Amino acid sequence: MSPDPRTVSAAEFPDWMRAVGTGFLRAASTPVPEEEIALRLAHADLARVQGVFDAGRCVATFRSFAQELTVVGGAGVPADAITAVTVTPTHRRRGHLSRMMATDLAAAKERGDVVASLIAAEYPIYGRYGFGPATWTAEWEIDVPRAGLDPRARVPSEADGGRIELVDGADVRKLGPELHSRLAARQHGVVSRDERWWQRNTGVDVPVHETWTEPFYAVYRSADGETDGLVVYRADAHWGDRKQPLNTATVSSLIAVTPAAERALWQFVCSIDWITTVRTGYRAPDDLLPLLLPDPRAARVVTQADWLWLRVLDVRRALEARTYATEGALVLEVRDGAGLAGGRFLLDASPSGASCTPTTRDADLTLDVAELGTLYLGDESPVRLAALGRLDEHRAGAAASADALLRAPRRAWCPDVF
Repeated sequence: MSPDPRTVSAAEFPDWMRAVGTGFLRAASTPVPEEEIALRLAHADLARVQGVFDAGRCVATFRSFAQELTVVGGAGVPADAITAVTVTPTHRRRGHLSRMMATDLAAAKERGDVVASLIAAEYPIYGRYGFGPATWTAEWEIDVPRAGLDPRARVPSEADGGRIELVDGADVRKLGPELHSRLAARQHGVVSRDERWWQRNTGVDVPVHETWTEPFYAVYRSADGETDGLVVYRADAHWGDRKQPLNTATVSSLIAVTPAAERALWQFVCSIDWITTVRTGYRAPDDLLPLLLPDPRAARVVTQADWLWLRVLDVRRALEARTYATEGALVLEVRDGAGLAGGRFLLDASPSGASCTPTTRDADLTLDVAELGTLYLGDESPVRLAALGRLDEHRAGAAASADALLRAPRRAWCPDVF
C-alpha cells in the first residue's frame, strides 16, 4: 500500500525541510541548521503543511498559505497559494502529489478561497489539477551604450520635479508595503506580500542556504514628496582587458505606480557609471521599458515564459469580482473533473458590475476549469483557445464575444515568485 499524505508535526518538520531540499536539488545529506528550522517553523501553518512518509522518512512535500490576488479592476480575492511541492525521485508516479493536491484544494474550497495559485516549476504537471497559466513573464537584457540615452542628462528630468534617492533595507521595510498596496490596486496579477516577505527580501532572517548580498535600493519621489517607485538592483565588477568597465546591473525588483516613476527609475539604472548591461528581472510581457529607450533594439528578450498559474475554485465569485470594459452576456459550461467548480453559469456583465449565476440555458462556450483559469485575468484570448481546440464554441461568434468581454487593456503581471 502506498503511504497516504498527512499533515506534518513540529517534530517531523526538519525531515520535511530536508525532503524539500532534495526535491529542489539542494544538498540532500547536509543537515538543515536548527536556526533555519526554527525560523521556518515560526512562519508555517502546520495545518497546511503536508508530507508523505515511508519507513519514517519524508518522501513528498506540499504547503499552502493564505494569499490575496488582484484581479482585473483592482479588487482582491482570497487565494490558496501553493508552494514547496516535491516528490523524492525514488517515489515518483505513485499518486502522492495527486492526493496532496486533492486534500489541499478541498480544504481551500471549504475555507472559501476563490482561486488557488502557484508558480509552476514544470509546465506539464498542473493542468491535470485544473490550473491554467494566467500570467506570463519576460526579461530583457539592455545594451546600455546602444540604447541612445544621454549620459549627461539628469535623472529624472527637472521637468517633472521628481527625484531619486538611495535608501537602505530599513527604509524599504517602512516604505515598501504601502507602495506595493498602491501597485496591487492598479495591476491585476499582483499577489499580496506579508511582513515576512519584506524581511526576507531586505536581508532579515534569510535562510542559511540562500546566499545574501546586500543590493542597492533606490526610490523615486514625486514633486510632492510621495514615494511612487522602488528599484532593487545589484551590480558585478567586470572590467575589460583595456581597463574598460563592462559591469552588469541586475534588477531584482522594480515597482512603480506612475509612468513618471517607471521612466525615471529605468533611466536611473541605465545611467549608472560603469554599467554597460542591464538585466531587467522578470517583467510583464508588454512592459514599457523597451519603448522608453531611444533605440528599443538595445533591449533583447532573454526570457519569456508562463508564470502565475490559477485554478478557479468558485466560478461565481471569481467572475463577479473582476470588472469588464464592455457589456455582454455569456453562458459558460465549465467542466471540472474534481467536482470543485463545475457547472453551467450565466455571466451578465457591464462596466457597472457583473452577476454570475447557475443557469439551464444552452451553453455558448464549453471549457475546462483550467482554461477558465487561463482566461480569468484577461491575458489570453478565447478565440485563440477555440482555434487550439481548448474550448468549444456552440454559438457562432461566442468566442469573439467572450474575447471582448474578458480581455484586459494591459497584460496581467505577477512580480513575485513563491
